[in-house]
Amino acid sequence: MTLLAPQDPLLDADAIIAEAESALADIAKVKHSVGRVIFGQESVVEQSLVAILSGGHAVLVGVPGLAKTKLVDTLGTALGLDARRVQFTPDLMPSDIVGTEVMDTDENGRRSFRFVRGPVFAQLLMADEINRASPRTQSALLQSMQEYHVTVAGERHDLPAPFHVLATQNPLEQEGTYPLPEAQLDRFLMQIDVFYPDLEAERRIVMETTSGGEQHAEAVVTAERLREIQRLVRRMPVPETVVETILSLVRSARPGSGHAEADAHISWGPGPRASQALMTCVRARALYEGRLAPSVDDVMALAEPILQHRMALNFAARAEGKSVRDVIAVLKRDAA
Repeated sequence: MTLLAPQDPLLDADAIIAEAESALADIAKVKHSVGRVIFGQESVVEQSLVAILSGGHAVLVGVPGLAKTKLVDTLGTALGLDARRVQFTPDLMPSDIVGTEVMDTDENGRRSFRFVRGPVFAQLLMADEINRASPRTQSALLQSMQEYHVTVAGERHDLPAPFHVLATQNPLEQEGTYPLPEAQLDRFLMQIDVFYPDLEAERRIVMETTSGGEQHAEAVVTAERLREIQRLVRRMPVPETVVETILSLVRSARPGSGHAEADAHISWGPGPRASQALMTCVRARALYEGRLAPSVDDVMALAEPILQHRMALNFAARAEGKSVRDVIAVLKRDAA
């Protein structure tokens, strides 16, 4: 089996193994800290952490009351990140996110402008109910998510590192909301669907959160340590079979690719950014699960959260009652 790795002449396999073992211990501590607060939802926790370990952003979609906000807050605490929250509303302005300039007057009467930073200057920004704000305000996040800086009055202001956006959306009550434009959706590494907890998880939620002894997460790593793990993820080797599976899966999801399912039911499909996202996230998932190299199973596990918000069904698919998940399932079966 051929492994593909970054072209680094100083790449030392033993050093990577030692770094990975240390990272595994820290990731296990993070999982334990989060697990004290978030019950069940293992796949949601896994995908959220994979997105952060990959250095990207994620949007969590689920009905109210499924602990989406609590999960983001808990992750910020466990990872030692400076976290801030913005509640998106229709009257929210771009300056409420990125900041604004105010005029100061010194003791001599001279006036000058001073930039007051907005909440986007955080290591973890929670954009709560992001689709309730206007497109103008949503676009204020676009530059920061892609370029990791904002421009105000012609001046560039760099964001802290690491910088992650975890947004939430409510799939109900769509009246008065503004669907995210495709360009911004593509900036999210993953769309993470949050479903109802199973019986045992809900039993534990009911018992432990109503008894007055609710648990709280603890900081187990620092922001700098997280950056070290993120750099390690990008250095991990990837088997050639995994690369070919990623390319086959993503390219088959585009109409006109020759795949019968895509040609019949997809209006537009994922671009190269989806391939890049899969390439990075399969590494992070492998490390999350204690492996030093990703497998085809990682590609299949991450295909839906990475592809579903980068595709749109055509009228024929909607008329047949198909969902994006149905189409991805067929694509995964044929790519395996």
